[in-house]
Amino acid sequence: MTERQEILKGTLDLLILHALTRGAMHGYGVARWIAERTEGTLVIEEGSLYPALYRMEKRGWVKPRWGTSENNRRAKYYELTGNGRKRVQEEADNWTRLARAIGKVVEEGTA
Repeated sequence: MTERQEILKGTLDLLILHALTRGAMHGYGVARWIAERTEGTLVIEEGSLYPALYRMEKRGWVKPRWGTSENNRRAKYYELTGNGRKRVQEEADNWTRLARAIGKVVEEGTA
């Protein structure tokens, strides 16, 4: 499981930023969207999600605002900034390069 966690940490920014391309979401909404989109394969725990969101806020990729959730509770919503939108593309490009490289190794091993 350690290897899976390391890979997840490496792709966590991409997953969160991509979720936010759909519009502003609170943290739980981001985690839920990722879990639903991956049919439960990827479940982002609060202990990973919120530190990542705070880090992205400090880097200027997301900006928070307070709002009311679907449950009529006060919630912090995150939305992408201009820099965040650029970062989504950079992260996606990095992921594509990594996936191609891993694919070459896996294909060679099965050929």
